[in-house]
Amino acid sequence: MSPTVLEVQGLSKTYAGLTALAEVNLSIRQGEIFALLGPNGAGKTTLIGAVCGLVKKTHGRILLFGKDLDDDPVSPRYDVGLVPQELNFDPFFTVAESLHIQLGYYGRPRDEARVDEVLTALNLQNKKDALTRALSGGMKRRLLIAKALVHRPKLVFLDEPTAGVDVELRRDLWTYVRKLAAEGTTIVLTTHYLEEAEELADRVGVINEGRLLLVEDKAAVMRRFGERRLVVTFEQPLAELPEAARRFNATLSEERRTLTYLEREGTPPSGELLRALYSLGLPISDVETRHSRLEDVLIEVLRGRPQREARAPAP
Repeated sequence: MSPTVLEVQGLSKTYAGLTALAEVNLSIRQGEIFALLGPNGAGKTTLIGAVCGLVKKTHGRILLFGKDLDDDPVSPRYDVGLVPQELNFDPFFTVAESLHIQLGYYGRPRDEARVDEVLTALNLQNKKDALTRALSGGMKRRLLIAKALVHRPKLVFLDEPTAGVDVELRRDLWTYVRKLAAEGTTIVLTTHYLEEAEELADRVGVINEGRLLLVEDKAAVMRRFGERRLVVTFEQPLAELPEAARRFNATLSEERRTLTYLEREGTPPSGELLRALYSLGLPISDVETRHSRLEDVLIEVLRGRPQREARAPAP
């Protein structure tokens, strides 16, 4: 198993009686892409801020690359990159100058090759000598990502990195994130574009009201909470629900022309029901299937299903 790069133990944060984080325990492994999901105000940015030194925790421990940040709050953070939600630039520097300054912030020497590599990866090469104030909103977001990555961090937090940007940047970033993870960089992603998390993440965590509800491999979560919906439409209304369909707990619509079956973990495959219907010679006019998306699963988790079925968070 890959070594742990971040371990959070009993992390809590309160603001004047308001609980932003409540006894959060979480381990992130080297080279994984971890999606931290939840509604607005759930505690995602507070958790990231506590690790990055932007939020002072109330209590708990944060171990970064094996070092307790209470003992050494500075040196481990030189290997962390952060893409914050807010745009923040000095408008009087060029794009390239901003990246060289960022290298200096992290104690790295000037590195033209690295700056060019990051600019190329994020399709900013033709803006290298432009002043940051002249960039469009999407280009500023690209530069923000470049600043977080230019010093070759071992752990990168992408906090809503593609909010309000075009599809091209989103796809460019996905490609680059996969490349970074393949090279051993650890990525923690927060996003409201759940397609993004579904596409990239190895594991997902769900947080709400400061409490971590679930941490699990994405594939396992999709199996456990997801479903496959089979909808069969008949050419003519059926007199009654076929016995084969009753065995599958399928349902017939009020007009008796549409049969619906939900396949979940532990239930028979929908293909078996479909074969049974065809064997009866029923006049089927249309068959439609739909798999759950991560968005559907997140809604299930936030509605409380994990309190009944939760497994211990994976280390």
